Amino acid sequence: MIQTVKLAKLVLSDINVRTRGEDLIEQFAADISARGILQNLVVASVKKPRGSYGVIAGSRRFRALKLLAERGEINEAEYDVPVLILTGGNDELSEASLAENFHHLNMSPADECRAFQHCLGQGGDIDAVAKRFGITRRFVEGRLRLANLAEPIFEALKSGAMTLDMAKAYASTESHERQLMVWNSYGANSYHASADTIRRVIANESMKSTDPVARLVGEEAYVAAGGIVDRDLFSDNGDRWTNPEIAQALAAAAMEAEAKRIGEERGLAWIRPVASNSTWEAARGLFHVHLPSLPLTEAQTIRISEIEARLSIVSLEMEDEDLEEEAWQALDAEHDALSDELRDAGRREKILPPELAPRVGLFLTLSQDGSMELGDTYYSETPLSVTMVEPDEGDEDAAETGEGDAEDETAGDAAPRTPTFRIEEGETGTITGNTKEVAPDEAAPGGKALSQVLLDQLSVQRRDVLGASMIANPALALDYMLFAMVDKTDIMSDSCGTTIRASHPEDPVRYDAYPKSVAHDYLAEVREGLDASWTEHKSMIERFDAFRALDDEVKAAWLAWTVAKSFKAKETYSHRQNALQNHLAGLLEVDVAKWWRPTSENFFDRVPKGALLSLLDEVGGPALSGRHASQKKGEISTSCEKLFAGDAVIEADVKEKALAWVPAAMRFTPAETTTDQDEGDEAGETGEASAPDDAEDDLASLIDAALTGPDDGDDGENVSIDDEHTGESDDDQQIDDGSPAVYGDDDAVSEWAEAAE
Repeated sequence: MIQTVKLAKLVLSDINVRTRGEDLIEQFAADISARGILQNLVVASVKKPRGSYGVIAGSRRFRALKLLAERGEINEAEYDVPVLILTGGNDELSEASLAENFHHLNMSPADECRAFQHCLGQGGDIDAVAKRFGITRRFVEGRLRLANLAEPIFEALKSGAMTLDMAKAYASTESHERQLMVWNSYGANSYHASADTIRRVIANESMKSTDPVARLVGEEAYVAAGGIVDRDLFSDNGDRWTNPEIAQALAAAAMEAEAKRIGEERGLAWIRPVASNSTWEAARGLFHVHLPSLPLTEAQTIRISEIEARLSIVSLEMEDEDLEEEAWQALDAEHDALSDELRDAGRREKILPPELAPRVGLFLTLSQDGSMELGDTYYSETPLSVTMVEPDEGDEDAAETGEGDAEDETAGDAAPRTPTFRIEEGETGTITGNTKEVAPDEAAPGGKALSQVLLDQLSVQRRDVLGASMIANPALALDYMLFAMVDKTDIMSDSCGTTIRASHPEDPVRYDAYPKSVAHDYLAEVREGLDASWTEHKSMIERFDAFRALDDEVKAAWLAWTVAKSFKAKETYSHRQNALQNHLAGLLEVDVAKWWRPTSENFFDRVPKGALLSLLDEVGGPALSGRHASQKKGEISTSCEKLFAGDAVIEADVKEKALAWVPAAMRFTPAETTTDQDEGDEAGETGEASAPDDAEDDLASLIDAALTGPDDGDDGENVSIDDEHTGESDDDQQIDDGSPAVYGDDDAVSEWAEAAE
């Protein structure tokens, strides 16, 4: 049964599960002041003070009432509070408090928005509603804006498919047209966009009210000209002006009027308004005019000497370790003040000669706060050089003739004569005041420098002309390509002028961090044997001409070595083998075992003992692995190195297997065989030329044709890149182990490889 109890008889119970926090008591107090208590409190009697009741549910209402009482709006002793009085133990009362708070459900954002809309109706008093609910006018306007969202967007909010923050982003504009434009782009895929993204897209074609142009124009003038302001009710980023073109037109008119006034007042050639604080783009094509400075006066020179002398004394005194802190602080302050004064004293005023004013101009810019600022850097439309002529320079002739002595004697201490200026055209002034000539290839007819954009465009078109001309001369193109790949003489200075490169691959380990092999040493020896006489020339052009003069076989050797050193060890971030490299290995019939043998250093010491025993079992069976099972890993590793190098005394079949074995990581896994390849293999078995040999002959022919140009009568038969043709068959020209010839005589390579093993 609901009863009433005087507010003075109520206290907050410790049993109440809701603790104090940021729970909008001010807002609640305003609502109770306007409407009174709409829902009763739940209380239970307490022993002390006698006759009082503890509030176990409704603590926010209770605190709001106490706040009104403190303000004098209600009288605690007389104000009746509707309550429901419960009885029972503390456990039961605590559970009742929990139930009352736990089952409380807030309104959905959509229901809250439509409720405010209903309360206000048509033309309701927003301020009155805000006061009754203890909230701001902006909060009410924001809820009304949300209630007026375009229908599909509001339905998404109502159904819970859209968060309140996302709805606020759409409601940053009142325009249903712009809301739906963004909704149609992002609505179906809202997980791709955040509330900030939606807000930025909506604001793309508008202007912030804090924009310098907006601040210059002012909202009143903007609205009077027909502009619309979109109030942003959900952020502190400022309102949006939806008609930026109106604001820009008003700002342009204001700045042009001010520029005209300043130009007439100063007598300058022009004042150009720029609605920004940057003049970089506007100044392109203009020339910076460096004005001369007035010399320091005698008083300035004396004062600078005094300051420098005093600074030296102060610095020495501050180095005294026994100096009191207070005295040190005073000296430090004096040092800072003198330094500032010295900087100001050294500034010399720039002089604008009257005869120069009609030929130069300034920029009128817009600061961030919307105020117009006149720049202090002068520009001209033609390059100008200004030099000050000292007054005494014009007196040399007079001194030689003796004229002017009487005038000097009577003049006494008369004021110094005004300096004159020499103004010259045709030179570009630099920041230091020196002059800089325009390079011939950067100058337009008449000597004026071309713009950087035009120079860039012309350079690209010139490049295309060179490329089109190169198409007809493949031999020169091949020489140029090879030279660009192999020339490393001036890699830090000159450029070959092409994107063609043959840089070394980025290996996963350092050059000195892996054991070397027969293949590694052979590559180094090949490099030493290459004809590098052309690299001795200092000039790139001289090196290129010397390279072109090399024999075709020498160029082919450079090509082979360059390609050999270009292979990547592995795919980036992966240990997967490269399929094309494996295919190349198949075409070359690479026998890895002839170029690399496992040793203790490069393999056996790097794997577990169990792996070594398994390997021995693989090549020699249980009998071989059993012999080493009881040995230590180091002993097994040493034995394996001898066995797999062919140095161990063992059965012939076991030795053959050991000499042929390489780990899987060293093998070139063959690509899947196609039908054409199978047919080619069959042809090879019947005595026709093998596919690898045909490929090598074809490549050699192509390179030879490119290097020598048009056919000069050579029949083209028996052409080889790698060595001089001896008339022997292809099989005779291959290394005994099946590896391809890379450089020089094939038999010599085979002998070298065997010796290196």
